[in-house]
Amino acid sequence: MQNVYTVGQVNSYIKNMFAQDFLLQELSVKGEISNCKYHSSGHIYFTLKDNKGTIACVMFAGNRAGLSFRMAEGMQVVVRGTIDVYERDGKYQLYAKTIEQDGAGALYERFERLKKDLEEQGMFAPEYKKPIPKYIKTLGVVTAPTGAAVRDIINITSRRNPYVQILLYPAVVQGDGAAASIVRGIKMLEKKQVDVMIVGRGGGSIEDLWAFNEEIVAQAVFDCSVPVISAVGHETDTTIIDYVADLRAPTPSAAAELAVYDAALALSGLEGIRLSMLRKLQGRIRLERASLKALEAELKKNSPMGRIRERRSNLISLEDGLNAAMKNRITKDRHRLAIYIEKLKGLSPLDKLNQGYSYVADEGGRTVTDINRVAVGDALSVYVKNGIIHTRVTDKRSMDGTKKEC
Repeated sequence: MQNVYTVGQVNSYIKNMFAQDFLLQELSVKGEISNCKYHSSGHIYFTLKDNKGTIACVMFAGNRAGLSFRMAEGMQVVVRGTIDVYERDGKYQLYAKTIEQDGAGALYERFERLKKDLEEQGMFAPEYKKPIPKYIKTLGVVTAPTGAAVRDIINITSRRNPYVQILLYPAVVQGDGAAASIVRGIKMLEKKQVDVMIVGRGGGSIEDLWAFNEEIVAQAVFDCSVPVISAVGHETDTTIIDYVADLRAPTPSAAAELAVYDAALALSGLEGIRLSMLRKLQGRIRLERASLKALEAELKKNSPMGRIRERRSNLISLEDGLNAAMKNRITKDRHRLAIYIEKLKGLSPLDKLNQGYSYVADEGGRTVTDINRVAVGDALSVYVKNGIIHTRVTDKRSMDGTKKEC
């Protein structure tokens, strides 16, 4: 009769087979993390998979000390450990001793370590950042001699300011010797005493951009006496020299815009300044002319000729006033004289004569006003309006008709 085994016996047999396979006692497995769970006990449970299969994994709390990053879904890793069977469940799993990021992950780990070291050395400190000059004459560029990056830098620089001279160092920016080539370019352009330097390249993977994460490149950028603008990859790409450089640009095109001031904008600004100065100058001239006129008027007023003219004007004014007063006085006196004349006319004998009255005088020229003062036979002169009548008294009577004798 065939032997019948228990489940535990089978699981124990399989576990023993795994234990006798030396390959399974120490091996490294590469794959993508999924279903990662950090247990409260400190253990980490996860699944390692690729396009052909999956394997359950566990890292016990005692082995976590060597894990320098936090695992996440989709992360590519290399797990080194032992494959064994968990007898209770009859499942085999990978018992992880160390876990490292694979490919880009490993490079990222190196990136973080170097970043931390350089930051501790103070190479990222803002006090070491040199200001980018606003107006430059020469622009140094360390990048590949072909590609979109150098074309963008040249096109934008020429458009913004065609008078800026570009000195290009054709560096190797990817692969073996790239870091050393970039360092040589930085040092050579520094000797040429360019005004500002752009160090960078176009986009790519972290492996493609790795030359700009090398320590020798970071040190060359830090030691460079010329202000350096980093321009590596696209806006989302970040390299070590972005932290060391005096200014980071998100793209090579943006670096050219940051390095080269727009000449048209400068000319526009100068024109605005010229117009502002012209307006201020014209305003100042108007104020000075007004002040000069005021001083001129004051000088005329206080000069001898001015005083003479002022006195002459005063005399003319007094003379006019005196003439007016005299004319007024004469007019008043003439009016008063006319009144007196009219009064005299009322008392004038001639006027009386003109009214039909006459005037009688005796031979002695005395006015005859009383009949008792003449006698019959006396010669009299009768004055009328237009002459004298000589006559003699032949008779005289009183007002009541009584005849007077003598």
